[in-house]
Amino acid sequence: MVKVAVIVGSTRPGRKALDVARWVMDAASQRSDASFELVDIQDFKLPLLDEPVPPSMGQYSKPHTIAWAEKIAQFDGFVFVTPEYNHGTSGALKNAIDFLYKEWNNKAAGFVGYGSAGGVRAVESLRLVMGELMVADVRGQVMLSLFTDFENFATFKPAAHHGQSLTAMLDQVVAWSGALAPLRKSAG
Repeated sequence: MVKVAVIVGSTRPGRKALDVARWVMDAASQRSDASFELVDIQDFKLPLLDEPVPPSMGQYSKPHTIAWAEKIAQFDGFVFVTPEYNHGTSGALKNAIDFLYKEWNNKAAGFVGYGSAGGVRAVESLRLVMGELMVADVRGQVMLSLFTDFENFATFKPAAHHGQSLTAMLDQVVAWSGALAPLRKSAG
């Protein structure tokens, strides 16, 4: 069975990403075509990238990097929950992604963005990063507005129509994760 990580892409105090990721997990838990796991980058306490050798070399030397690599290697696909900060993703998420290389390869990714413009620009910047890491990003995405999907800009209350977008994106991530399995096996 396909295994998908729902990655909480913010470590900021007062972050909204955890609430959004739990909403994704609630929807994902209703599915029988894949297993889903919440992965919070905050739990890994990654410093700014501190590996002396580029991640593409696969020579991780720090315990936090090794733990992060072991976790990410377990998955066939990802759903990145990202805030939009200054037209891009969070520095914490970009840093966490940059720690690794082969653990991302030949897998699929979908995105749930939130912000004043629905997180669209954060997702667009992540799509470029995914291409470099040989991650196939799916078309479907969820765009949540701080103005309409968060009561008083704080309490997450998504509009009902986002459920359809979420289902479509999860369908694509699961399908693509399965379709890429032969590439992962041959690269293994």
